Amino acid sequence: MSQSPSDPGAELLRLAESDPARLMSVAAGVARRARAAGDLGLASVAARALGIASLHVTDLPVAARHLRDAIRLAERAGAPELAAQARLRLSFVRCVQGRMEQALGEVDRAVPDLRGAGRARAEAQRAVIFNHLRRPDEALAAYRLAVPALQQAGDHLWLQRVLSNRAIVHGYRNAFAAAEHDLHEAERLCRRLGLDLSLAIVWQNLGWICAHRGDVPAALRYLDLAERRFRRLGTHQLCWTLADRTELLLSAGLIAEAREAAEETLAEFGRRKRKVGLPEARLLLARTAYLEGEHEQAVREARRAALAFGRQRRTEWAVLARFVAVRSAAALEPGRVSVGRVERCADELAAARWLGSEVEARMLAARLAAARGWRGRARRQLRLAARRRRRGPAIQRVQAWHAEALVRLADGDRRGAKIALRTALRVHDEHRATLGATDLRAHASGIRVGAAELGLRTALRDGRPEEVLAWAEQGRARHLLMRPARPPDDPRLAGLLGRLRVVVAGIQDRRASGESTAGLTERQVALEREIRDYCRHHAEGAALATLAAPVPPRELGRALGDRALVEFLHVDETMYAVTVVEGRVRLRELGPLGPIRSLVERVPFALRRMARRQSLPGSQDAAELLLRGTADRLDALLMRPLAGDVGDRPLVVVPSGPVQALPWSVLPSCAGRPLCLSPSATLWHAGDQAGGTRTGDQAGGTRTGGGRVLAAAGPGLPGARAEAEGVASIHAVPALVDEAARTEAVLAALDGAGLAHIAAHGHVHPTNPLFSSLRLADGPLTVYDLERLRRPPRIVILAACDSGRFVVRPGDELLGLSATLLALGTRTIVAPVLSILDIESTTLMIALHKLLAAGHSTAAALAQAQRQVAGEDLAAYAVAAGFVCMGADSTVPG
Repeated sequence: MSQSPSDPGAELLRLAESDPARLMSVAAGVARRARAAGDLGLASVAARALGIASLHVTDLPVAARHLRDAIRLAERAGAPELAAQARLRLSFVRCVQGRMEQALGEVDRAVPDLRGAGRARAEAQRAVIFNHLRRPDEALAAYRLAVPALQQAGDHLWLQRVLSNRAIVHGYRNAFAAAEHDLHEAERLCRRLGLDLSLAIVWQNLGWICAHRGDVPAALRYLDLAERRFRRLGTHQLCWTLADRTELLLSAGLIAEAREAAEETLAEFGRRKRKVGLPEARLLLARTAYLEGEHEQAVREARRAALAFGRQRRTEWAVLARFVAVRSAAALEPGRVSVGRVERCADELAAARWLGSEVEARMLAARLAAARGWRGRARRQLRLAARRRRRGPAIQRVQAWHAEALVRLADGDRRGAKIALRTALRVHDEHRATLGATDLRAHASGIRVGAAELGLRTALRDGRPEEVLAWAEQGRARHLLMRPARPPDDPRLAGLLGRLRVVVAGIQDRRASGESTAGLTERQVALEREIRDYCRHHAEGAALATLAAPVPPRELGRALGDRALVEFLHVDETMYAVTVVEGRVRLRELGPLGPIRSLVERVPFALRRMARRQSLPGSQDAAELLLRGTADRLDALLMRPLAGDVGDRPLVVVPSGPVQALPWSVLPSCAGRPLCLSPSATLWHAGDQAGGTRTGDQAGGTRTGGGRVLAAAGPGLPGARAEAEGVASIHAVPALVDEAARTEAVLAALDGAGLAHIAAHGHVHPTNPLFSSLRLADGPLTVYDLERLRRPPRIVILAACDSGRFVVRPGDELLGLSATLLALGTRTIVAPVLSILDIESTTLMIALHKLLAAGHSTAAALAQAQRQVAGEDLAAYAVAAGFVCMGADSTVPG
């Protein structure tokens, strides 16, 4: 059949690949007219085009009916080649329905009637089926026959499709350069031919390839492009894009998002009756359930997926599903899963080229064997896993280097094991540096936790405090050592954030008047998703600070001067502390983590009750007794064992686990003592060294460089305006209050400020910490807004509920307002770590700023101000106790 632009049949087929919804309204009329005119050949082509379009926009039975009609019409017309071409598309429908044998049968029936380009199309269709069956060698052999013939015939419509599909095979073989070459050539052909739908498929495949080679921002960008195009065209291809997105979110450690995407993917495949994709979607749901700890559901969904793959003769996929079921069963009851069963899974995964999962399976087999005392068997599985450490995706290599470290430990090579673990962490750091966006980098840290913990355990066994400190630093808040990658002057992002503020302000107004907020809330969710995705996409390629190595103890000792550092760490439910004093590093075991966790959980409850001035008689006194007893017991567990090391020196404390949100001033050993918290010793050291010249004041703070002072107040917080105006008068500057305290004005004043004080309602976002915010006159100032700053403020004081509280991710990776300011380079932050309502803090803040203006360091000023306020009443004490000083101590610019 001619492929000239004037051929109506060729144009119908082109339209079916570019705009299938439009084709549906055109092709039916062409088919009717062709039948009426007795042109059964054109009627067959029109029916084939309708079948192709139906494949994308209606459902598979309708597509199959049109294609069978096309075959019958071609046979009546005595056109066996047209019938064969329709059979090739029917083959694809059977493939998508999961009927692989029928799909191959249709190709076999078509081949005898095809020549030249037609035979090449048949080979291409056979390759697609082989690809679904995970038989890449046979697929590539078929493509080697198809591509040259299609190029020679000038059949660019099929050539772009073949190149796009061949790229997937290259991707499974980790031949990423070949895959991208094919996809970019297919993209060029799609643009030349005006194939909107096929272009979106190419973008989807580019997203899949980028995900497999670890380029998460590019993958997200391509998948979003494809998803928007598929939704506009109303095509069924959307199912696969959702599946690819789920896979990508899993690889990035975004488990909650992946769970939501997996459920949507499964529902979409079911709704559109894409049976070939249903078991893949079910397998994705099983994997997310496993990572969320819902192991019973993971077993159930993985087994259902394995059965479905078996019915579709997709044995390689069934292998992966069986492993997910076994892994989840082992998490439920390790003793009921045999080592041999997991070993067989690992061998099958290796044969099917699921290499990342093979590494996981072998490490699971080794763990189960070691638990049964079979050390030789465990070592063999670890050696097999370690073979994958040189090539493949970063996640696979990190796990394989972890396995290599375990092998070396088993062989008694402790030095070699530590080298292997450092290599694993370096591979992960290099991978994370490509992610750009703050939330992606933080979530990705879950991958490194196992290797970092093994290094820490090994160091603890060796009993060398310096090594313990170094390994503790490897496993905490590493993403904060990398500057946020997004450029500050981004009009699109500024516009999106402005629209979000308008929507949030509208929600607050409607709530105040008792009106429904449903529509605006949906708009808020959509805008937050758009901002999140935009930031993830456009972080790619931005400059990142070099990831700092853990600070050497000698350098740390010099920087501390007369201060003492206490770094807490917990391993296997035991809390330890490392102290650094005058360059000497000591390690102390503090005891079980459980009692510490239980006591820490009581502190917020007690402080909240103390903060309620209108509570029942005796309630505040009872809360005070509870707090005093709890604080004394915590002090006995955490600080008194260290008294001989740290004395009465000013402290730098690096918390971990349950003590991340502890208000340290309630502990008797910390009350009245200058104390700075830091997410890591390395981050504290970086801030301290960048802080300027030492002033030599009582807390050993550093004086910041020059800069203006900002005092601002948000709406609706009792006493906020008076507080901002009082602070401003101390520093002889005007206050930003009422309508003057709008987000852009506050951001402009924050940029490069020497001291910034903001009194406002604080909010911790329940699902995305980067939308945690301060409420200003025109709406929320979010973490995304702060990341737009060119120069961070030197000292920030946040009189805002929860503004000092971190959202903790695996590996003590921290997200939130204060964490972002520290990552940006703010030296010192004073903020509350507790939700103690939104009670006036003016007395504490005025006392604090008077001390700062007198030249005291921030930590010393906070400690002294807390002591002054504590004598007023219990509520004032509770509010003051919730504030902590974070970062490297410093003084207000003189």
